[in-house]
Amino acid sequence: MNGTLIVLFLVCLSAVPLIADDISEIRAMTKEKVDAVIRTLKDNSLSKKEKKEGILKTIDGLFDFSLMARLSLGKKHWKALSKAQRKEFSELFVKRLKESYLDKLDLYTDEEIVVDEAKLTKKNRVEVLTYLVSKEDKKEMIYKLYKSKKKEWMVYDVDILGVSIVQTYRSQFSGILKKESMEQLMERLRSTGELGS
Repeated sequence: MNGTLIVLFLVCLSAVPLIADDISEIRAMTKEKVDAVIRTLKDNSLSKKEKKEGILKTIDGLFDFSLMARLSLGKKHWKALSKAQRKEFSELFVKRLKESYLDKLDLYTDEEIVVDEAKLTKKNRVEVLTYLVSKEDKKEMIYKLYKSKKKEWMVYDVDILGVSIVQTYRSQFSGILKKESMEQLMERLRSTGELGS
């Protein structure tokens, strides 16, 4: 019994540096991507279009947009879709999410993004606390990451001022699907990308 406890203790000790290294690496990766976005935003030699293209290239490797689409629709509605519908919904959702993200970048002035602590919330789940800091204000954002099957850490949700992007979309989609069909929701996204009220 004592031997088993010692082995377990040693396994736990050997696992701690790995988790700590992972968290440190995730924080560094997030900071690198965030800093790259800010540099692009501040580069006055780039056109608006070039800035948006550069930013999308930076975040594409960090965000798991397909998973965000699935989580936003919810398990019940996602299961009801055919393979082709899932593919189309994901493409429409990702397009909308990216456009929404880029539109908000137009509001950027001189804020700095401070990447604070990263913490393990459960196995293969890490949250990175960041702040959008201006002269008058400080807004909290939390990037939620998971370890993918390819062993890469990717963002699957972002909380902005305590509000989850995924949960916000899920609430919108759920409200629409109580009154309309899935095809009508898809048509809204196909035609204008707008969900309406």
